[in-house]
Amino acid sequence: MRTITDVRQSLPRAAWWAACLCVSVIVLYPLWIMLSQSLKSSAEATQNPPTLYPHGISPENYQALGNTGAVGIWTHVGNSVLVSAGATLLTVVFATLAGYGFARMRFTGSGVLFFLILATFMIPFQAVITPLFSILHTLGLNNSLLGLVLVYTTFQLPFGIFLMRNSFAALPASIEEAALIDGCGYLSALLRVMLPIAIPGLISTALFTFFTCWNEFFAALVLVTDEARFTLPVTLTVLASNQLGTLNWGIMQAGVAVTAIPCVALYLLLQRYYVAGLVAGAVK
Repeated sequence: MRTITDVRQSLPRAAWWAACLCVSVIVLYPLWIMLSQSLKSSAEATQNPPTLYPHGISPENYQALGNTGAVGIWTHVGNSVLVSAGATLLTVVFATLAGYGFARMRFTGSGVLFFLILATFMIPFQAVITPLFSILHTLGLNNSLLGLVLVYTTFQLPFGIFLMRNSFAALPASIEEAALIDGCGYLSALLRVMLPIAIPGLISTALFTFFTCWNEFFAALVLVTDEARFTLPVTLTVLASNQLGTLNWGIMQAGVAVTAIPCVALYLLLQRYYVAGLVAGAVK
């Protein structure tokens, strides 16, 4: 039999697991409601009181997504993928180069310039939407996915530079010095030596940028007016209402599931790199 001492020693661990279980239920319950609601038939989705799980699994909500709007939701999914992937690629490339420069190649005024880049965090996006609209119109990029990619890249770069600068600053300087002594230039040392070690920071920057661009609504709503170029968050506002203004819960939750599943899958696959990249440089 277990003694009283054994019970007391196991209480903190039991309390920890109980707290983790409670947090898991709080996080997973909305996801369960989303998936179960999207798999219900139209009649069951509007049933009152609602059922906890679908009594009959029906794919009609997902089938209805393809008939939403003039081009269907899958075109909008492709737009979101294109915009998010393009902005992520540009942000990772420029943030890596700038972060490496700020971390390893100090120059006069580099600290002030880095502070000015971080200061852009304090500028709300809504405050500059009108100048952005005018600039894109002048460049002929208004109502285009390319213009949206450039806008997203501009606003994700400060945080990306911050993450990559911390990632490179946390690495020992002797590694770069050894590469330079062996004949590498700065760019070669970055690509062949430093970047493979800073992979957690690179993946964190890519994931953070992709998630933000994938879920962004305001800029896509204002800067893109052609329905064929809508991104997924804008399309979800259309899914939220039926022809008579009533809320179609089944179709809306199916659209939310389509939006959430890629983000959840990417995070689960790359979470260890994501966490490591966010805390890079914290110990130093």
